[in-house]
Amino acid sequence: MTFRRLVLVGSLLVAGSGLGAGSFATVSAALPDGQGPGNTAPLNSCSYSAIQPFLYSPGHLTIATDAPAYPPWFEHNVPSNGKGYESAVAYAVAKQLGFKSSQVEWVVEPFNASYAPGPKHFDFDINEISVTATRAKAVTFSVGYYTDQEALVALKGTPITKHHTPAALKTYVFGEEIGTTSLQFIDERIQPVHTPETFTTLNDVKSALQDHRIEAFVTDTPTSQYIATTEIPHAVVVGQFPSTGQHYGLLFQKGDKLVKCVNKAIDHLKRAGVLRRLVKKYLRVYTSIPLIKP
Repeated sequence: MTFRRLVLVGSLLVAGSGLGAGSFATVSAALPDGQGPGNTAPLNSCSYSAIQPFLYSPGHLTIATDAPAYPPWFEHNVPSNGKGYESAVAYAVAKQLGFKSSQVEWVVEPFNASYAPGPKHFDFDINEISVTATRAKAVTFSVGYYTDQEALVALKGTPITKHHTPAALKTYVFGEEIGTTSLQFIDERIQPVHTPETFTTLNDVKSALQDHRIEAFVTDTPTSQYIATTEIPHAVVVGQFPSTGQHYGLLFQKGDKLVKCVNKAIDHLKRAGVLRRLVKKYLRVYTSIPLIKP
């Protein structure tokens, strides 16, 4: 994805929609050799029973995301309630793999740690993680489940809200979370004359905008719209940029064979129109924004 999140320690609260109340606890138990995401045996079938030896915790589908879990991707900071686009997608994939909602377990994985190399304590991570060639050297991605566009957020009445031609955009001071594709977009597509200010989390970026330390920031369109309408007083989405083909993928441990079965599940959800319906339900109000050119 495009963005960031405030890092909290522990796992997300498991509650709602058929799940019992849970608690914050970090999942860190090591699995015996030959089990879990590092299983080197062939995966010849995507049936529920066939994938069990390839799961982090057999009998359960362990899904990671960051905390807090923001709308419209999640609702009420509770990924386990099945509400919000990414929560709904996760449960739709789980259903295709043969899991009941009660068999889905959620754990926390900070955004910037998700695409680091090494063993993973989950089956897949869903967290608006954009697929890039650099990240794919360290982890494995599924096929895309959402095509992303970037959007520009600023404060009402500031010059950038009226003057945002490609030439004008180069003159402003931008801020962005370090390591994100939004920062890459600013550097490569907008190419501002001022080096963008970088921050550890998106919350830091938002604070910098409110304090007038930066003039604008870029993040994915649904998140931009949510931030501007509910989180930052007097903020506005100036516009969204044309798609670059960037898309979000579910993130797996490098070489995880379960991705083959998850790709089949996502492809089925696309053909059946499920993803289209979920976009309409959760994201439509956030994506009807005029286009501007970088």
